[in-house]
Amino acid sequence: MKGAKAVLELLEGQGVDVMFGYPGGVTIPLYDELLDSSIHHVLVRHEQCAAHMADGYSRTTSKTGVCLATSGPGATNLVTGVATAYADSSPMMVLTGQVATAAIGNNAFQEADIFSLMMPITKHNYRVLKPGDLPEAIKRGMGIANSGRKGPVHIDLPVDVLRGEIDPAKLQENFPVPSPYEDLSSVLDAVKMLRDAERPVLLVGGGARWSNASSEVLRLAEMLVAPVVTTIMAKAIIPEDHPMSFGMLGMHGRECSRKALLEADVIFAIGARFSDRTIGYDSEVPKETKVIHLDIDPMESGKNPRTKVRLVGDAKKGLQMIIRALGRINKGETAWSRRVKELYDGCECNIDIDEDPVKPQKAIWELRKALASDAFVVTEVGQNQMWAAHFMRLKHPNQFVTSGGMGTMGFGFPASIGVKYAHRDKQVVDIAGDGSFQMVFQELATAMSEDLPVVVCLLNNGWLGMVKQWQKLMWNRRYCGTELRNNPDFVKLAEAFGAGGMTVTRSSELAEGFKTALSSDVPFVLDIRTDPEEDMLPMVPGGVSSLDGTIRNRCRWNQQSR
Repeated sequence: MKGAKAVLELLEGQGVDVMFGYPGGVTIPLYDELLDSSIHHVLVRHEQCAAHMADGYSRTTSKTGVCLATSGPGATNLVTGVATAYADSSPMMVLTGQVATAAIGNNAFQEADIFSLMMPITKHNYRVLKPGDLPEAIKRGMGIANSGRKGPVHIDLPVDVLRGEIDPAKLQENFPVPSPYEDLSSVLDAVKMLRDAERPVLLVGGGARWSNASSEVLRLAEMLVAPVVTTIMAKAIIPEDHPMSFGMLGMHGRECSRKALLEADVIFAIGARFSDRTIGYDSEVPKETKVIHLDIDPMESGKNPRTKVRLVGDAKKGLQMIIRALGRINKGETAWSRRVKELYDGCECNIDIDEDPVKPQKAIWELRKALASDAFVVTEVGQNQMWAAHFMRLKHPNQFVTSGGMGTMGFGFPASIGVKYAHRDKQVVDIAGDGSFQMVFQELATAMSEDLPVVVCLLNNGWLGMVKQWQKLMWNRRYCGTELRNNPDFVKLAEAFGAGGMTVTRSSELAEGFKTALSSDVPFVLDIRTDPEEDMLPMVPGGVSSLDGTIRNRCRWNQQSR
């Protein structure tokens, strides 16, 4: 059996049914075998987008996304997408073609040391030097990608390995992955601390999402009357209309989340890594506050100096143990429960603002009303991402897909194509800025080719809005390199690919615009011309603690809307 055929059969055996890629000379053996494979190939228009599509696919399914690129520039184009998945602990199989083994290190045509480039942004990295090593690389690689803290695995495939022969019997060999390190021996210490807590708060991160621990987080929050404060990666870890759902903390976090953390006597961090964008520095946690930290990664658990109880293990398993040990607990009405309600009731602003130019918040409000309850919301990066994180109201964490750790512009649209491929019967909307979308709009061709009617909600203010906002608020309006002059006509651009489009310039046109976009049977770009002077607030200035009281104005409007 040829090595290329073995690669595809091994992937099929791992449940792979789609691959996002772009061909080149050294990967032709794989593409030739794809003609006879059950794996569907999605031809992207840029390799970075192949990685983002595989990432979006992984984040919303129980499967592992696979991307493929040729050697040299094809492989290096994957790097940003792989780094994005690594930063957010998203499992992915990354396949790259490589020059023949005898040519490696000789500066051959389209040779790049992708093995070294991928090393710091993958969980594991293989260069296969003979066909007989393919089963171990793929089977063990899949296991590593999905065990412990998830993440991408890279396999470099020299062309002579793909052309070489392998005994088909070797494909039946098993290569188990060792169980990740676990230490939950201090569970009873955590239980005692939670039982004795007067003002408990749950700080929940992406680890709880990857662990599918939503029901456990909700159960514990209700038992303890503990507000659920999240990182952006755990948005909607519990339904966002629940009175314990306080939403996102951090640089653009919500005021109620900030206050809840400041007033807590016990913070239980679940799958959160205390990043600098949320609550990263030891000085940010009040000295009298006790921290319990549960994380699957031993390098993350206990990282914050305020940690009193360190638990290493799967979030779902750890929470189940804690809930069982707590037994029946009913805190009833307390001063804290009354304070929690007070904070919750004051948490939101009115965003139903009938002003022109269109306010981005109003666009999100109308999108909320138009979307089905099980729709998927994907974001780009910048102001659009923060407005979506603040004002979309979702039921389940898998409904929200964003680049958190890396903050990659251009992630959203290709990721939404990966999401739509996995969920053809669901609405999928990419909330984008005009800056991000112009990095990846060529993938409209991919969406058209694959019959994937993704909707792009384009918040078009003619600027790189988040950078402009910093220049405005902290650099005395000294704008440089942030105005997007000569933007294209996005409707004509969409139509050039065969997609649909519509321009919205007034708030009164939003409802009809979303109705048209969501009913389209082809990809659709809704170009919403938004107010370029509207800032994303709240905002923590650079170098200031996210729990510091100097956070800027919370909200322009004082009416409530949930």
